[in-house]
Order: sequence, then C-alpha cells, then structure tokens
Amino acid sequence: TNAFGINPVIMGILLSVLTALVIFGGVKRIAKVSEVIVPIFATAYILVAIIVIVLNFKTIPSIFALIFENAFGIEQFAAGGLGFTIMQGIKRGLFSNEAGMGSAPNAAATATVSHPVKQGLTQTLGVFTDTIVICSCTAFIVLISDNYAGTTLTGIELTQSALSSQIGVVIGTYFLAICTFLFAFSSIVGNYYYGQTNIEFISNNKGILNIFRSFVVLTVFIGSQASIDLVWNLADLFMAFMAVINLIAILFLGKYAFAALDDYSRQKKAGKDPIFKSSTIPGLKNTEAWNDNNDIADEEIG
Repeated sequence: TNAFGINPVIMGILLSVLTALVIFGGVKRIAKVSEVIVPIFATAYILVAIIVIVLNFKTIPSIFALIFENAFGIEQFAAGGLGFTIMQGIKRGLFSNEAGMGSAPNAAATATVSHPVKQGLTQTLGVFTDTIVICSCTAFIVLISDNYAGTTLTGIELTQSALSSQIGVVIGTYFLAICTFLFAFSSIVGNYYYGQTNIEFISNNKGILNIFRSFVVLTVFIGSQASIDLVWNLADLFMAFMAVINLIAILFLGKYAFAALDDYSRQKKAGKDPIFKSSTIPGLKNTEAWNDNNDIADEEIG
C-alpha cells in the first residue's frame, strides 16, 4: 500500500477476492499458483540481493563483525540483549521456515517417492533456503545500506528503503512490494491447503469446507487491516501452540522416523535405490502407504 499509494481497505479487498478465487477453485489451482509464484520471485529476490552484495563486497567482513558483536557482545549480554536476541531468533525463525511446527509435512506428504526419508531430506533444504539464504539476503541488504541507523522504519519499509538506496526506487520499492505481496499470497493459499486436507480427513461434508473457506477469506481481510504488532503477536501465539502440540507428537513418534532413516541409510550403503516397506519398522501400524504391496515404489521404479 505504501509503495503504490493504494488504500489499505482496497488492497485488503483485492487480496481477499484473489484468495477466494484460488481457494474455491480447488487444490489443483492452488498447486499451480504456488508452483509459478514462489520459485520465480524467490530466485529474483536472491539475484537482486547477490547484486547488492557483489557491489558492496568490501563491506561484507564488517557486516559479519557487526552481526556477531550485536548478538554476543558484552553490552548485550549484560543488558539481557542476548536472551532477547535468542527469543526473537526462535520466533522469527519459526515464522520463516516453520521447522518443528508440523505444518510443512502436509505439503511434503503429497509427494510420490519410494522412501519417506527422501522427501524428509528434501524438506530440510526448504528450511535452509528460507532461513539461511533468503533471510540472510534481507539482513545483508539492510546492513549494507546503513539506513537502519537513526530511523523509525521497520519491517518491509526498512528493507525497501535499504534496497532503494542501493539499486534505485523501481526495484527497491516496487519490485520488493510485488515480491512481498506474492510471497504473502502464496503463504495464504498454501496454509489454506493445510487446513483443507485436515478438514477432509475428518469429514467429507462440503458445507463444513465451505464455511472454512469463507472464514479464511474473512480472516485475510481482517488481517490486512490489523496493526503489524497485533498480527505478529497473534502469529507468535498460534505458532507456539502448533509447536508445542507437534513437539509432543514427535516425542512419541520420533523413534519411527529414526528407524526409517536407519533403513534408508542401510539401503544406500548397499548401493540400492531405497524402497520403503512399512513392515520393516517394528511397531509401525495402520499405514496407508508403503505397505508390503508398495505400489508407489513400483510405479517410480517402472
């Protein structure tokens, strides 16, 4: 809204309408939208960040020094800043990559692979890309510009200001605004899909699903009008709930994941393309995939 001077209410309505068009269009349309949006603009954003870093490569050592000094310095430690830094890192890290929250497996489980560990290892690449690559790109853009000092700007506005000072207003403001909008939009429809798959697992009632869809559209509009502080606080609260519930589940189910990893490693060491059979894991019951009649594996090999 700030980049293009659009009224926030109009922007909220536009985002809500686009969300409704996608989520009422079904899962296939959601997948197509995400497939196009995320890779293109994530790559473009990374390329822009690389250009900024290359143009300012002499400042990189001082940037690293600044990061570590402010994270682990004596002043920060004495003032409690170290604890705050760790707390903020955990919260924003969860918001970035959702590691440990149990949300991403909803998408990962749709992949057709011969062994679940293959997809699990692929998912770790997503965590690395989100946090280490994309978030680090943003950090370098802001710190290289030095615009963060003595300013009241925060969040996306600070990043826009920093990028504009390096490569101009067109890319710094407008391009970044479009990237952010599309990232946010793809996150909305992606998380909606998580909810849809869980509702369909519980009930096949289309009425319940349509109520959920309508609630999502309404929530998108309300969220677009709410203050940033309120949105962050709500996100932190609900992500904490998700993480606690999922981590408890991991305590009970983690042994099966480690057993699957051992099975995968044994087959790789034997020079095989790992194929999973649920019967090889003691105590693993009620599986609907990778049973002894492993159709998925047979299809992949064939």
